[in-house]
Amino acid sequence: MLLHIPGLFEKDEVQRIREALEQADWADGKITAGFQSAKAKHNLQLPENHPLAKEIGAAMLERLWKSPLFMSAALPHKVFPPLLNCYTAGGSFDFHIDNAVRQPKGSMERVRTDLSATLFFSEPEDYDGGELEIQDTFGTQRVKLPAGDMVLYPGTSLHKVNAVTHGTRYASFFWTQSLVREDSQRALLFEMDGAIQQLTRDLPDHPSLIRLTGTYHNLLRRWVEV
Repeated sequence: MLLHIPGLFEKDEVQRIREALEQADWADGKITAGFQSAKAKHNLQLPENHPLAKEIGAAMLERLWKSPLFMSAALPHKVFPPLLNCYTAGGSFDFHIDNAVRQPKGSMERVRTDLSATLFFSEPEDYDGGELEIQDTFGTQRVKLPAGDMVLYPGTSLHKVNAVTHGTRYASFFWTQSLVREDSQRALLFEMDGAIQQLTRDLPDHPSLIRLTGTYHNLLRRWVEV
């Protein structure tokens, strides 16, 4: 399941974040790449312990935990602290699959990468190229979202970032370990949750809502891993 989550940050907030990123000291993006990914990765990145990365990451996590759409789709158990990257002057990241398990620097906790996410901090018109290409069951999806918007997709997906041929693409990326490991099961629960919410708005007193909600939680109970 590929999901567009709009407006995690307002435009004025995005502007302040982008201005701070423009002044930051960037490092080679290979610092967080695995052995194979490092061969394909050509971008810049803020180190995990960089104060600006921590500040923006904390703000993102606060928004994510308050986002009904993210909570319903991801059913998050653990979230890897968000990282910041920059693509410019031909920077790209060829096709790859993210490492199955990530461990934040200085932490003993590991995160299984069930879901990958990219939150855009540059407007689409600010740069040429830079599309996030994701291969899924519906073919190749090319994603280039407004600043402040995020895309969420399965961590098992083959994906790449096309070369930025003009301008600069600033973004954040991170991974989520879900309470439900399988994408197909999460997708089913997401669709059912959406239907329950719609029925609650349209027919709040319908007796079948109790049964449908109970079925949702019984499926969640069957599939959840904690």
